[in-house]
Amino acid sequence: MRVTYLLLTFLLGNFAAETAFMAEQKKFDRVRAAIIEKSQIIQQKLHSNGLEIDDLNLVFVAYKDCGELEVYGKKTTETTYKKIDTYKIRARSGKLGPKRMEGDFQTPEGIYYIDTFNPTSQYHLSLGINYPNQADRKKSTEKKLGGDIYIHGSNVTVGCLPMTDDKIKELYLYAINAKNDGQTKIPVYIFPYKMTDIHFDLYKLKYADNPELVAFWSNLKVGYDKFMNDKQELAYTVDKSGNYNF
Repeated sequence: MRVTYLLLTFLLGNFAAETAFMAEQKKFDRVRAAIIEKSQIIQQKLHSNGLEIDDLNLVFVAYKDCGELEVYGKKTTETTYKKIDTYKIRARSGKLGPKRMEGDFQTPEGIYYIDTFNPTSQYHLSLGINYPNQADRKKSTEKKLGGDIYIHGSNVTVGCLPMTDDKIKELYLYAINAKNDGQTKIPVYIFPYKMTDIHFDLYKLKYADNPELVAFWSNLKVGYDKFMNDKQELAYTVDKSGNYNF
């Protein structure tokens, strides 16, 4: 026990002043194990990008079609993000297109943020996403939209974004440290694919018989282009039809 405590103290030596949130997280075995196993790894990744664990804001960007989740970071006093790493999403349920109801097996598409940190998840560790958001509620006519959408471990999914248990440790540590550094809402942007002009034109042709879906993607592409061009957190409102205004 004494050795474990000293090792944790050494690994956390450069972290920001500990908040009540971080103190609570560190009570759990899986979080403590992730700190011991992964702290040096994520700090090295941050250092190579001119960032520090005790001065960190994040944006997660996920792409359903290619199964990738990109991690962007910046200092808390900066406005521009840079890409830190890319993680493989290990499984996908449903098809391309947004989630509109409970039980449709869909992974959401849209602009979200992390609203839950679960250190005792049945999928090792998990980060909850605020689906359904305001746009989802306005776009759907269903009474039950579903919920419980997570970035988690264990390689399985029904609408979530699953990682391996090994990689969720890194993502979880990034996230709890960003929150410890004062980031109350870590953005999670979920796109159907990398919405470059070329890809968008191809998918627009492929789904030409579904104009509602193409219109939804056209709206999302505005946000995609803005983030990729500016590398800044997206500011937006949602109109009465559920469209994002960036």
